[in-house]
Amino acid sequence: MAPDDRSSTGEPDEPGAAGGPAPDGSGALPPTAFTVDLGAHEMLRRAHVLDALGADWDPLAALRGEEAAYALLYSGLDAGQQRVYDELVAAGVLPRGGGGSAAA
Repeated sequence: MAPDDRSSTGEPDEPGAAGGPAPDGSGALPPTAFTVDLGAHEMLRRAHVLDALGADWDPLAALRGEEAAYALLYSGLDAGQQRVYDELVAAGVLPRGGGGSAAA
């Protein structure tokens, strides 16, 4: 007999399912409450992120660098590209930002 062939032996399919029928008569075990508090894990994750960034990480400098990169990304557009960019900004797809004249 194969080790996973329990149907022929009359053994239950799930361990612990031999406790008899459920109160509702369905034969299934009643649901069990299962809760997990992820607050402690989230605090540990944040601590690891800050540790990986290092003590000399400057969030304002990082933000300024991102803004400069965004301005550079959309600078030097030709007329057609500028029109599409303006339409995307007007539609709310892209945020308004950069003057479109970042130095290359």
